Amino acid sequence: MATQGRSAPADRDGSKHDGKGAQTRQAILHAAIARFGREGYRATSVADIARDAGVGATLTYAYFPNKEALFLAALDEDAAAVIEEGLSHVIDGDDMRAWRDTLLFTLLDAVEQHPLARRVLAGLEPTVTDRVAEIPVMAELRKAVADRLRADQLAGYVRSDIDPDAIANGSVAIILSLMMSVLQFGRAVVDMFAPDVLEVFRAVLEPPR
Repeated sequence: MATQGRSAPADRDGSKHDGKGAQTRQAILHAAIARFGREGYRATSVADIARDAGVGATLTYAYFPNKEALFLAALDEDAAAVIEEGLSHVIDGDDMRAWRDTLLFTLLDAVEQHPLARRVLAGLEPTVTDRVAEIPVMAELRKAVADRLRADQLAGYVRSDIDPDAIANGSVAIILSLMMSVLQFGRAVVDMFAPDVLEVFRAVLEPPR
């Protein structure tokens, strides 16, 4: 129960739950991520997820009105965890070039640990693939990249005549597309195209030597 005068913490979807309720909701979400990631939307039932989470199926509906809502909440949670690793990499990276060159690889390594995000980006749930681009943390990543580009402009590492917001939006879109290609066609795609993509980024971003 929340203490008087304080609101309960909000979940990623904006809903609020206190104490044990928040723990129960997270347990359901984690079970949903694992089960949906392993077996997919069609082959999974709410009863399966409830059993995995150790709760009654009817209790699940107190947090999520139907299977679709649970699936979307689980996807948002899992995809956000992937993007947050990239976000940390952009914010905390010290090397002015390395954070750009390794962001794709950071996200690829992260997605391997997040089964539902990986399944969706691999094209196995085509009706919801576009949702990944819409989760709030994607906007945070685009903003972080733009802010980092501005800082690099001031330091002289990035051209002063580019629009950081436009370049950030385009860069994140390219990286997301490459992630989907890698997950659908294999890591060989990275070996084939990543060096050339990095050269494009350098040509666009870096001042002439």
